[in-house]
Amino acid sequence: MPRTDWLARNAQYTPDATALVWAPTGEDYTYADLHQKSERLAATLRETYGLTAGDRIAVLAENSVEHVLLFVAAQKAGFVLVPLNVRLAPPELRYLVADCDPHVLFASADYANTAQNLDPDAHLVPLEDVEALIQSAPAAGGDGQPEPDFDDPLMILYTSGTTGRPKGAVIPHRMLFWNSVNTELRLDLTSQDRSFNAAPFYHTGGWNVLLTPFLHHGATTYLFPSFDADAVLRLCDDEALTILWGVPTMLKMMADTDTFDAVSLDSVRYAIVGGEAMPEPLIRTWQEKGVPIRQGFGMTEVGVNCFSLPERDALRKIGSIGFPNFYVETQVVDDDGQEVPPNTTGELFLRGPVVTPGYWRDPEATDAAIDTDGWFHTGDLVEVDEEGYFFVVGRKKEMYISGGENVYPAEVEAALYEHPSIAEAAVIGVPDDQWGETGAAFIVPASGADLTAEAVQEHARAYLARYKVPTHVRFLDELPTGHSGKIQKEALAERFADDGSEQRHDAS
Repeated sequence: MPRTDWLARNAQYTPDATALVWAPTGEDYTYADLHQKSERLAATLRETYGLTAGDRIAVLAENSVEHVLLFVAAQKAGFVLVPLNVRLAPPELRYLVADCDPHVLFASADYANTAQNLDPDAHLVPLEDVEALIQSAPAAGGDGQPEPDFDDPLMILYTSGTTGRPKGAVIPHRMLFWNSVNTELRLDLTSQDRSFNAAPFYHTGGWNVLLTPFLHHGATTYLFPSFDADAVLRLCDDEALTILWGVPTMLKMMADTDTFDAVSLDSVRYAIVGGEAMPEPLIRTWQEKGVPIRQGFGMTEVGVNCFSLPERDALRKIGSIGFPNFYVETQVVDDDGQEVPPNTTGELFLRGPVVTPGYWRDPEATDAAIDTDGWFHTGDLVEVDEEGYFFVVGRKKEMYISGGENVYPAEVEAALYEHPSIAEAAVIGVPDDQWGETGAAFIVPASGADLTAEAVQEHARAYLARYKVPTHVRFLDELPTGHSGKIQKEALAERFADDGSEQRHDAS
């Protein structure tokens, strides 16, 4: 039996245990159900579309059971799943599709029109047809097909690039396996655990924070198409969920609802928080509700569950991401590559079986990120205290996080420069009460141009996902530069802070 085929094992061990529940309707799928359906789906994908191991399957849709079935079919048959970000603008999606070159593109009805213009060569299939494909399978499974190897790719997850183009992190089977092992060891997962998933599948968190570890360990996931704070809170009590997780914005949205006061959350063992640091008042709000907070840290290229803070230290070590997980090696180094002493800032390097082998068809980016000793250079600046607790203190790169979404200024700037009336543009991340951080664009208009903040944002929305569109727009006669001619973004941050409540250049 294939060692990469988790569903086949769990269908033997606990065939009647619930693997997945579609939260909007309550329809449930046992491990036997998912195993049998994905076996048939893999077979019909081979027969109908000629798919072989290594062929890419792109999906443009919100979370769905069909999306999970395609993942499990890929896990069994060696296909490569490529979830596409539904929030991207058509030009961004066209780039991703051209880069991954899918053999089949599945799109839900909501995105069918967009999908028609993405790739004329791929088979375009409605996502809603997955069940019909399962029923039309020519055989009951994939007997005689070679099993995927641990180092074979299973997914490509795109992450924005500092040069303005997304990069496809290759996720082989071994990354998911070792991420699951790390997660189980640090979070004490069992087959009796029950949690939800409302994180989008184009994010590593949607698959690898709890869904794939749960599939590996025989636990139960309640799947939502998107995040609904009230519904998740009610589900905690109605279905006795044992673990909550999300970015701080999600936990703040839950804490701000009337439902938060109405539910007991007695069954919840803890909440996992990642993506960015959780503010102390919000940690205390959840702690007072009886839900300990476990701050974590990870990234697409390194399995996602890389660090975890024990709940006992949520307040004592507030702001810390805790310790590295079991099968993760760490180094904190200076600009010369030398390890730094405790309480000294350095760049975080990670190594281990959870590290990606590289970026899809991008050897230059791969070489820049992973050195010859196998260390992944995260670009994150951290400090380690005397007790070994890690703290993220900044980012070597300019990426900022808005509501859990990574935003790279270079990508936003590239889009702004497409406007004929923009002579110069610089984007920085600035604090935001709701989203943690948001974008501020500093614009030098072309000579004689009559440009407004609203016009800048309208232009950006045509090229970028909404979370990348700058919330704030400032107009300058010139951008501050140093003697090398490089734009001084630190000076822009100071200028923004000095503006205080000045809003006249911000769109409403």
